[in-house]
Amino acid sequence: MGYKVAVVGATGNVGREMLNILEERSFPANEVVALASRRSMGVEVSYGDKTLKVKALENYDFSDVDICLMSAGGEVSKEWSPKIAAQGAVVIDNSSAFRYDSDVPLIVPEVNADAVAGFTKRGIIANPNCSTAQLVVALKPLHDFAKIKRVVVSTYQSVSGAGKDGMDELFAQTKSVYTNSELVTKKFPKRIAFNVIPHIDTFMEDGYTREEWKMMAETKKILDPAILLTATCVRVPVFIGHSEAVNVEFENPISPDEARDILRKAPGCLVIDKREPGGYVTPYESAGEDATYISRIREDATVENGLAFWCVSDNLRKGAALNAIQIAECLINRKLISAKKKAA
Repeated sequence: MGYKVAVVGATGNVGREMLNILEERSFPANEVVALASRRSMGVEVSYGDKTLKVKALENYDFSDVDICLMSAGGEVSKEWSPKIAAQGAVVIDNSSAFRYDSDVPLIVPEVNADAVAGFTKRGIIANPNCSTAQLVVALKPLHDFAKIKRVVVSTYQSVSGAGKDGMDELFAQTKSVYTNSELVTKKFPKRIAFNVIPHIDTFMEDGYTREEWKMMAETKKILDPAILLTATCVRVPVFIGHSEAVNVEFENPISPDEARDILRKAPGCLVIDKREPGGYVTPYESAGEDATYISRIREDATVENGLAFWCVSDNLRKGAALNAIQIAECLINRKLISAKKKAA
């Protein structure tokens, strides 16, 4: 029997990607429902070769839904995820609303799939932040081998991480530069076209931004609470694909060659690391791909047992939509959920 899947936030970047990936991966769904706010009611979205008309979240009955993929922002999720879970659907939430709740598992299937069983406490599973997801996929196999003590990461995050408005602003500003017309800044605090902005999300009292704090807190929850991590998160004028420059200090020795071999065998990782011009992956090549790409693996001689590497992934896929669907597949493959019997 197939599953009934609801996608909340189906008109957004990630919601549309969820619908694409459900079809691409032949997810065992016999019905997929596209939901959004009342103002998007009737909008058409693609699901494979089908067209779905968006229905309103506010009056939808979830009693026969098995899995709800939630990608409508934190405030919507805080209000609706517990209500949907109370009707018996498992909610896989892409927002930050429940990531730090001790009763809600925070899952990257390649890293901590066993923790998914904890969904029974609240009926909710959290998807991590996009920049965290690709990072922990790369760190996990290295941690298993040599035990990570400390991570220093600088991110180069695409505008799609800020949603459709962010992509529209980069496009409009780039056009304005070339046509010598007025450059309008709305979504970002400074112009993003031909610029970089060392600021994502709100500032906290200690000077870090919330995006940077998320990477610290989520890496500890997903991978190991003993890992020390500091992050600098930067918005760059790229449409899709987050990049990260990562420095790692380990407890035990690990060589670049060992790291390369370990990562080549690790789930979700693809190593492209030729020490020549073009022998690495950029965000442009990662767009539309599922893997976390790792390049520029080398020794960091400034610390004992140190490595540095470059890591790139499609933030709309592994950083959001793909990871959520992999979580749903994990629930099914581990026989943790079964499809509800639908009325004839």
